[in-house]
This record gives sequence, structure tokens and C-alpha cells, in this order.
Amino acid sequence: MENLPFLNIEEIYLFNRGELYNAYTKFGVHIIEQKGKTGTFFVVWVPGAKAVCVVGDFNLWQSKRDAMLETGITGVWTLFIPKRLKGLYKFEIVTPNGDLFLKSDPFAFYSEHRPLTASRIYSLEGYPWQDQAWISQREKSCPQEKPLLIYEVHLGSWRRKTDGSFFQWADLTEELLCYVLEMGYTHIELMPLMEHPYDGSWGYQATGYYSCTSRYGTPHDFMYFIDCCHQAGIGVILDWVPGHFCKDSHGLGKFNGSSLYEKDEHGKWGTYNFNFSKPEVWSFLISNAVFWLEKFHLDGLRVDGVSSMLYLDFEKPDKGWERNSNGGRENLEAIAFMQRLNEVVFRDFPGILMIAEEATDWPLVTYPTYVNGLGYNFKWNMGWMNDTLRYMQQDFFCRKDCHNLLNFSLTYAFSENFVLPLSHDEVVHGKQSLLNKMPGDYWQKFAGLRNLLGYQMGHPGKKLMFMGGEIAQFIEWRYDAELDWLLLDYEMHKKFQAYVKELNKLYQREKAFWENEREWSGFEWIDADNKNQSILAFCRRGKNPKDLLIIVINFQPVSYRDFRIGIPQRGIYQELFNSDQDSFGGSNCLNKKPIASEKVPWHGRAVSLRIKVPPLATVIFKPQYKYKLRRGGVSCLRARKVLNWHTLQKSANQKVLP
Repeated sequence: MENLPFLNIEEIYLFNRGELYNAYTKFGVHIIEQKGKTGTFFVVWVPGAKAVCVVGDFNLWQSKRDAMLETGITGVWTLFIPKRLKGLYKFEIVTPNGDLFLKSDPFAFYSEHRPLTASRIYSLEGYPWQDQAWISQREKSCPQEKPLLIYEVHLGSWRRKTDGSFFQWADLTEELLCYVLEMGYTHIELMPLMEHPYDGSWGYQATGYYSCTSRYGTPHDFMYFIDCCHQAGIGVILDWVPGHFCKDSHGLGKFNGSSLYEKDEHGKWGTYNFNFSKPEVWSFLISNAVFWLEKFHLDGLRVDGVSSMLYLDFEKPDKGWERNSNGGRENLEAIAFMQRLNEVVFRDFPGILMIAEEATDWPLVTYPTYVNGLGYNFKWNMGWMNDTLRYMQQDFFCRKDCHNLLNFSLTYAFSENFVLPLSHDEVVHGKQSLLNKMPGDYWQKFAGLRNLLGYQMGHPGKKLMFMGGEIAQFIEWRYDAELDWLLLDYEMHKKFQAYVKELNKLYQREKAFWENEREWSGFEWIDADNKNQSILAFCRRGKNPKDLLIIVINFQPVSYRDFRIGIPQRGIYQELFNSDQDSFGGSNCLNKKPIASEKVPWHGRAVSLRIKVPPLATVIFKPQYKYKLRRGGVSCLRARKVLNWHTLQKSANQKVLP
């Protein structure tokens, strides 16, 4: 044990039990002091290996120089080299059969730029965080009762430099952060940033779970980006992929020559599934979630492919899977893993978002583990997304026959805490862009897309929009080129972007959209069944009775100059928002003057309103509302403040990005 002052037997024991939730502080490579000497300490888990060596720049990649020692029969190998090493390294692993593998470090914090695959010795220490106020208020918040408007981003294709190369984190701090603030989003969701070999996997097939991809800069650069986001009032969510990993030979696959981290293969995705029956896999993955939240101050994780973990037969042929101990198809070990994951995360990081991408009717996904829930606090509403997009793609004359696709989601809208996604998955692989999904002529396509976003905003649930949707791209998303920003030179696209911006800011201002959306008291149908006219009418309510919105959505290219709707209370109503404004690209069929309720029973209510309903439009009314349009406001001031700080650091000749 002379070699183990840094990593003790108790910690190895906890790792082998699946209970070492900060394993990244011990495993991998760390610069430490031992017996008065500063040196480099390597730790790796390779059970069953005949020999393990460290090879790298520092020993000319000669394996015989730096052999590691196994600690008992734990499978944990260690090595202390009494020098402060720099540069690249890998582990050379020899199996009992004499086969030799070169593997990247599973716990490496940084890696070579693709297509090279070595791990890089890197310390995450030393970044001077200045987001304490943000973290403090986050810990006290209840995210279910706050606005959550997520802009989903693939960094490699959001915007690129003129030579086609990637923006770096300093560029993104100035460009992406300012854009998100200006557009009125509350959070940025980043597609996976774990190191991955192939750009076309979008980060979902990782090799380095602890390694912040080198594509956009260093890990400290990423910390700086998040720090600036927090100071500007923007949260950052990271896509996280605990279900599967890629087969590339330098990664986790066949790490000791046999199945170590993996259980079997995922037939559809061409990857390995993690083996959740192994406690060490629990230590590795739960520590990884904690790592990103702790070291990078992230505000949440969107957990990818939850359905693939829940079901043993997911994407497998009828006889290609084994039943669980109870004879069922549920992956009991994966369920227990997710429950423990969420217990650990919420214990250590109050106010964090844990969002499940779960596409089935699995119950209690966002319920606490003590009632046998999975323990997440949000779930993507894939049912709403699929039904709504299917409806929106119907020709206008067919819509009355599938009206139930619009209102069915309200039968389960309060069964979980939902996020309504319009994600990257819906604008790739031949599915068409959101704009091109809309039927009709040029004008009708834009009006239809405005209506889709109006319905998304009005429907209970938090909101997510994938980049490019806000400028109404005509073509599908491409990972290898930037968004079609040139479209903003055209009037309709520029007006559509203005529409999204004002709709987002309306959402943030009006508590009725987000404060009370976990139960029926926050939503009330006025007319759910008007299939002949393809019109929905409903109320949204906040906790304060004054926070009431009346929302009418017309899914047909037909306008009505004298349309009556029942309302829950008498009063004077003013049109708060209308997607048919000329400034948004509409026909400008507006309710310009305040409208008094009439004692005419309608829709089962004692009073009603007579309103104009534009074609393919969302119209929102509020009682006794005095409205003054604010453009930018606090968000833009925040952006300027943070970016001024960024500029001052540069001008002072400081190391802006440690």
C-alpha cells in the first residue's frame, strides 16, 4: 500500500461497490505530492489484465519504463511517477492471452484533437468562478414554477468562421450568449461535449466521458463560457449519454480484451450498451454526472436515450434479449441505476435540471424515488411532439379528421413534468425542416410555423427549440455547415425571427404560461372539439387570479371577423399578442381595441367575447391589461455588462481563458 496515499482501500472498495460518486478525483491522472515529492499519479480500472503500463510523450511511448501495479484483486492499477508530467498518454493493456491494447484514459479531462486519440494530462483547477449569485439563487429555486425556454444548440454547426473552422469558446461567449439573450431564451442546451471521434455522431457516441471535447477549446475555456452565461442570467444544460458508447478501439469498448463496461450491442445505433449490473459502471457514470455539474457548474443534464435503458428488448429482435429475474422486459439494474443517479444529484445539487428523453408511456418518470419513480424532474413530451407535428403536416382539408391529435395530449399533460421539444431529431434524416413540414403556399408555410410555435407556447409544459427553427430554415439541419443565416436578408425570415423573439419575451413576462402548469388549475378548455373549423380555445392561469390568458388558435387559412368564445369571467379584454401582425409576416387582422365581455352564454359559460380570428394564427387576450412593449430591456443590459467584463479582461492583458 506504499503506492496508495492518494487512493486508499476504502475508496477502492466504494468504487467496486458502485458508491464512489466522485471517482474522477482519484481515477485518471492527477498531479499530487507524495513523500515530499511532487509527481503524477495514474489510476485505471482494468480487472483481469496481465499487465498495464503508462505510455506517453514523457517516456517516448515505451511501455517497459512505467509499469503499473494492481491493488490486490480489485482490478485497480496505479502508478506514481515522481515528476510533474505534461503531454499525451495512453494505457497499454496486456490480456492473459497476450493480446495488447492501447486505450485512452476513461477518466481523462482533455484529449487530442480528432482524429488523434491520446489523452492529455490536464488540471481543471484554477478557474476563478464569478457566478456565486447565480448558483445561490438556483439552489433556492423551484424549476417547475419558473420559465424554462431552451435553445438547443449543436456548436459545430450553429455558426462557423469564414474559413469553415469551428467557433471557439471565446467566440461563442460573444456571439451565442448575446444571441440567446436577445432572442429571449432562458437556457442553452448543448448537444454532447464529451470527446467523440466522429463529427457526424453529434457527440452521442462518446469515447471520453470526462474529456471536454477539444473542438472548441480547452476545459477552462468552457468554464469561462458557462461563467459568462450565468452572470448574464442564462442557464446551461448538457446532453448526457449514459446508455451507450461507441466501439472505437481506443475507447471503453473491450477495455480489458473482453466486455468490461458493456453488456451487449445496440443493434440500431451500432454502439455498446453499458452493463448496469456492474457496480463499477455505476461509480463511473454517476461520478460523471457529478463531474459535469461540480467542475463546470452546469445547470442540468438532458439524459439521452432513457427508453433504451429501461427496456431489455429495445430495438432488438424478438429472441435477441434475455428476460429479467421476474420474467419481464424491464431492465431492473438500469432502473435502479437511474434512481440512484437522481438521488445523488439532487442531494448534492439542489435546483438542478434532470431531464429524461423518454419516448414511451413508462410511469412516474418525474416522480421521487421513494414512490418508485425514476426521480427525474422533467421529461420530454414526445407524444405531444409526434402528434402535433403529424397534425401540422396534414393538408388543411384533412385536419378536421385528425383534430384529436391536437387535444389528446391534454389527457396526460399533468401526469409528468413535461418539456415540449421541437428538437434536432425532427429536422434530419429526411424529416424536412419545420418550415417545410407546413402545407400550403409560401405565406401559409410561415403562418403555419408561427402557429405551431404559438400552440407550443400555450400548451402546458416547458419549451425547447432546436437552432435554426427560429429563423425558419427551409432545408434540414446539416452538422457539417453553419445555419443558413443568409436567410435573414429575406423579409419573411427576418419577420419570423422577430416573431419568435417577441413570443419568447411574452412567455417570460406572463406567469400564466409557466407558474402553474403541473395541474388542471393552470389550464382550462374553452373549446377543445371544434374540428370543423380546426380551432382550439383555452385558458392559462397563474397562481394569482389576475394572471389569466385566453388563447385562440386557428389551424385553417380562413379568417373570421365576428367569432364568439365563452370566457370564464366578465371584464374588458385586450389583445395581448397576435401572430398575424404585419411585423411578423401576417395579414394584420388584429383586435386593436379593447373588447368588453357580453352577457351572451357561449361554450357553457355565462359571458362571452366577440373577436376577430385571423387565418392560421394564434391570438392571446388578457383581462384589464395595460401593456407596454419592452424590447430587449434587462437581458440586453446583462449581455452588455458581461461582454464589457470580457473586453476589459482582454484589454488588461489578462489571461481571459486560463
